Amino acid sequence: MKFQKVFLFIGLSLSAVLVSFNSSANSEKETYGHHTVNKISQTIERAQTKALNESKGFQSNAGADTVRLEITGDDKMQFNKEEMRVKAGQVVVLTLKHVGKMAESAMGHNWVLLKQGVDMASFANDAIMAKDNGYIPPNRSNEVIAHTKMLGGGESDTIIFKAPPKGTYTFLCSFPGHYSTMNGKFIVE
Repeated sequence: MKFQKVFLFIGLSLSAVLVSFNSSANSEKETYGHHTVNKISQTIERAQTKALNESKGFQSNAGADTVRLEITGDDKMQFNKEEMRVKAGQVVVLTLKHVGKMAESAMGHNWVLLKQGVDMASFANDAIMAKDNGYIPPNRSNEVIAHTKMLGGGESDTIIFKAPPKGTYTFLCSFPGHYSTMNGKFIVE
């Protein structure tokens, strides 16, 4: 039932945007050009974020306290960022994009945010045996704040979570052997 409401909300939002767009005068479309398209994209993005927040149990008025982050992983076993910054308590909408071409089985990537004090190498070593669980060891799931699913080339995944308390946290890819080059600091201010 909750997902039906989310999809209904997204559908209604899209309909409202399209009706608004179609009712604009042609001269206005020509004047604004790509700005009109950007405005529509932003409106759709806000509607999607609101729907995702509500599906995760976050307040719909949390828009001002929402931060959108994007990180990529590639076929060279590298994230494009070594550091990410947010504010304590913010709703984080994080998208991981696998910009490589290799299949998940050969060069899969995920993004895993560990709680403070968790030994990254120990976690990654246990992850090797958790293929059926997306390389997230079930017996250590309590040490994970948030994680994406495992991705192959060309895929992406978006997750939503609440930023933890102030401090520095470690993020990594838990695919076997990747953590040594695919890790970074998640700094909460």
